[in-house]
Amino acid sequence: MQTVTGPIAADDMGATLVHEHVLFAYPGYAGDVTFGPFDHAAVMDKCIAHCQQAQAHGVNTIVDATPNECGRDPLFLHELSERAGVNIVCSTGYYYESQGAPHYFNFRQSLGFPVEDEIYEMMVREITVGIGKAGIRAGVIKLGSSKHTITDYEQLFFRAGARAQRETGVPIITHTTEGTMGPEQAELLISLGVEPTKIQIGHMDGSTNPQYHAQTMRHGVKIAFDSCGIQRMLGMPMDDARIELLLDLLKGGFGSQIMLSHDYVMHWLGRPLPVPPPIQQLLPNWQMAGIFIYHLPALRANAVSKGQIETLLVDNPRRLFAGE
Repeated sequence: MQTVTGPIAADDMGATLVHEHVLFAYPGYAGDVTFGPFDHAAVMDKCIAHCQQAQAHGVNTIVDATPNECGRDPLFLHELSERAGVNIVCSTGYYYESQGAPHYFNFRQSLGFPVEDEIYEMMVREITVGIGKAGIRAGVIKLGSSKHTITDYEQLFFRAGARAQRETGVPIITHTTEGTMGPEQAELLISLGVEPTKIQIGHMDGSTNPQYHAQTMRHGVKIAFDSCGIQRMLGMPMDDARIELLLDLLKGGFGSQIMLSHDYVMHWLGRPLPVPPPIQQLLPNWQMAGIFIYHLPALRANAVSKGQIETLLVDNPRRLFAGE
């Protein structure tokens, strides 16, 4: 598998957070540099501290799920990985239509360019050669869909991503909006020839319906409870409901298909983004160690074993990248 500092064996991943963001912003931030300058040294120190917070609980690998147009910075990731001493996996892919930057490829498509082929070429080059002139290779494909639909624009990326996955062998991780379209994402990717073992359907903790999760995992794909700590925002439930659902799924025998993460943003690009106090009160567990401080103790209190927890944090991420 590929990290920003080079290849490692999947067996060396260790405890892994499968969906985090080192740097992130919605498209448009780059035009606001007058009021949103980037202090490289200060931001680097901040991100090192966030990584160390996770490392103190045994985390060895972080998957940076930032899409190409949302502030992905492979050189920053490379420096952070070396200075913090943590494996970081970089993504290739674009965000879902309404929150991403669809105009570039939509314009090219309107002029008759073969956009699906261009996206496929971009992904393969970033995985096999490197991103831009940096030479840093992506290790995972990131795809996303809208709430209750996979738009025509998003399907371009699913088709191109499936082609790139089949050629390169790297895993696909996805964004579902509020946990919707999980089974549909799985069905689409499998119909396009992607092995289920190489698919992780993300943000599934947006749904608290255990039958819905079971329906998705019966396709053989893995899912991620990767918004742990986000409560009553972005359509996400309270953490107590997450724990209850996770316990139901573990009792149902799905433990080998579930992974955990926070979707945490170490640094928001653009203007400072102070969180209003009422929202802060909902996010005490949204931090790089939130799973270890709140969620895992809650699981242990409900008789979830050390081995089961290791499966969620170590074995399942390894199996995703190994294709098992």
